[in-house]
Amino acid sequence: MKRLIIDCDPGNGIAGANVDDGLALALALAAPEISLELVTTVAGNTPSAVGYNVAKDLMTRVGCALPVVRGSTQALQEPSGPWREALDNTVHKRQLSHLWHGVRRPVEFAAPEQEAADAIGQLICANPGQITLVAIGPLTNVALAIERYPQMITAVREIVIMGGVFNLDDYIKDTNFGFDPEAAHCVLNCGANITLVPLDVTTQTLMTHDDLDRIEQFDTPLASFVSETFRPWIDYSISTRNLAGCWIHDALVIAWLLDPSVATSAQYHADVELHAGRTRGKSWRYKPPLRLEVAIAPPSSGLVNILQSVDNPLLLGIIEKHLSIRPDSAAQARPR
Repeated sequence: MKRLIIDCDPGNGIAGANVDDGLALALALAAPEISLELVTTVAGNTPSAVGYNVAKDLMTRVGCALPVVRGSTQALQEPSGPWREALDNTVHKRQLSHLWHGVRRPVEFAAPEQEAADAIGQLICANPGQITLVAIGPLTNVALAIERYPQMITAVREIVIMGGVFNLDDYIKDTNFGFDPEAAHCVLNCGANITLVPLDVTTQTLMTHDDLDRIEQFDTPLASFVSETFRPWIDYSISTRNLAGCWIHDALVIAWLLDPSVATSAQYHADVELHAGRTRGKSWRYKPPLRLEVAIAPPSSGLVNILQSVDNPLLLGIIEKHLSIRPDSAAQARPR
C-alpha cells in the first residue's frame, strides 16, 4: 500500500477552473492500493480557499473523514494579480461560463487553524520513508514545508510533481511552475527523490465525453462526482483548445503510482528560470554530459525522474477500473 499526501488546487464545480485535481483525488480515494492520509490545498488553478472548499466538499460528499488543510494563498515572490486575472476571469471574457449552468458548486467550509506546510512536514517527518508527497499544484506549500522541516528531504519516500513544460508548442511555461517559480526551484533542487510529470507527457492524455459516459454508468459517489464536474470542462476544452476532449494532467500522476507501465520515463537534471522576463518560470532539463558546458555551473542536486510518453488507453482503463469500485468494496479490499 502506498501512503500519500496530495497537495492540490482543485476546481471542480467552479466555472473556468480545471478539474483534473478532482479526478486525481477521486482515483486516489477509490484505489485499494492507496492510503490517502492528508489533502492540502494551495493557490493556483483556484484560490487556496476555493480549492479547500472543493476538496472538503468532495470528502463530505463521499462520506470520507480524511483531513483537508488549507495552504498558501500566494506565491513566495511572484505577484498573484495577473495569474488570478487569467485563471479566474478568462471563462467570463470568452462568454463560456454558461457551460457550468446547473453544476453544483462546492459548499463553503471554515478552514482549520493548521497550515498546510506544517501538516505536510509533520506527517512526513513522523513517518520516515513511508509517505509519498503528490504535488499537483504550484509548489508553494511544499517549499515552505521543506524550509520549516528540512529533515523531510530525507524522510519523504518520494515527491511526485505535476509541473513544468520543456518542448511543447504554444508554451513557454506552465501554470504550476509559472505561478511560483521560486518554490519550483526550491523543490527541484532540495535533494529529495523526485519524479516530474510535465505538460509534455500530460498533453498526450485525453478524456472524451464517451469516456465519461462509461464512468457515469458506474453509479458510485466518486464516479458521479467526476462525471458531473467534467462535463462542462470537456466542452470548455473542446471550444478553447481544439481538442476532442480534455487533458487529464493530474490523474496521470496517481495512475503512474498505481501502474508505472502507464508511462515511460528518463533521468534528467531539471530546474526553473527565475530571472525577470519572458522566460521567468520556464523549466529546462538536460542529460549529462553536455557537449558544451561553457559558463554552466555544475548541477546543485541529483537527477530527476521525468515521465516521457503515456499509454492513454491504459490510463483510462486504470481510471475506469477504480472508479467502478463501490466504497464498501474498496474498504474491504484495503490491506489492514
